[in-house]
Amino acid sequence: MPIGLHPRPAPQGTRPTDPMEVTEAFLEALASGEVDRAAEYLDPEVRYTNVGFPTIQGRADVATVLSGLDRPNVSFEVYIHSSAATGSVVLNERTDVINVGPVRAQFWVCGRFEVRDGLITVWRDYFDNLDVMRGVLRGLLGAVVPSMRPEPPESPGSDPGR
Repeated sequence: MPIGLHPRPAPQGTRPTDPMEVTEAFLEALASGEVDRAAEYLDPEVRYTNVGFPTIQGRADVATVLSGLDRPNVSFEVYIHSSAATGSVVLNERTDVINVGPVRAQFWVCGRFEVRDGLITVWRDYFDNLDVMRGVLRGLLGAVVPSMRPEPPESPGSDPGR
């Protein structure tokens, strides 16, 4: 399990309803490659936005987008650096990593999740396009020159991104 992501397990046979626990369980399922399980944490009418791109609405459409992570030689990692919750809203600062074959692209993301009745109703990710581009370029370079391959963050308190 990636550094900084330690979901508190719900009692056997139950699902978490606490917004922080729901968010962590959702991200953990994605990082475990269990897209179907992750989708179970999404409200049927969820709104998912990568700021700067069109919003995707509905569990089925978001699951279709996430299914891109469920392919051979593709994986997702998440490293949470900090999280805060107020009521039904959870904010987290994290490093997301998308691995495609030998290419490891990692970049800073700030996520905002709204949770109602144990389901994510809004998922909005903010990121710096330049940082994403830099992460992809470094990942491509690292596929050719292994010593340039980005390393995972050292600890939950370390700087996000590279």
